[in-house]
Amino acid sequence: MEVERVDFLSIVSQDIERSRRFYLEMLGLPFDRDFPESASGGFECWAGQVCLSVWEPEKIGVPFAPNPNDIALRVADVHETRNELEAKGVEFAGETHDTGVCHMAFFHDPDGNALMLHRRYAS
Repeated sequence: MEVERVDFLSIVSQDIERSRRFYLEMLGLPFDRDFPESASGGFECWAGQVCLSVWEPEKIGVPFAPNPNDIALRVADVHETRNELEAKGVEFAGETHDTGVCHMAFFHDPDGNALMLHRRYAS
């Protein structure tokens, strides 16, 4: 098997409009205008080269459960980006971590899906 790329990451929501405001306005991710309407009422946006597909599982009979595994969003400067998001009302869990290899700052979307600001600075 040869995987060409990751086509999208699935992000579950209980309120698409709230998620739309969070991902598009708070985080400033670009909306994918080519995404067709779906039964789940979702939308897609882009985090760099990866598409995030946000959808409501309960609309198609699938139980809702937030993703506890952090989606690492690579940014140029974790500290600066964290300050920008905190000024918009995003709450972070604890201090920014410096592992000796990277900086990481953990937060959640409004549905409890785990997200992280990340930047590797050492090779």
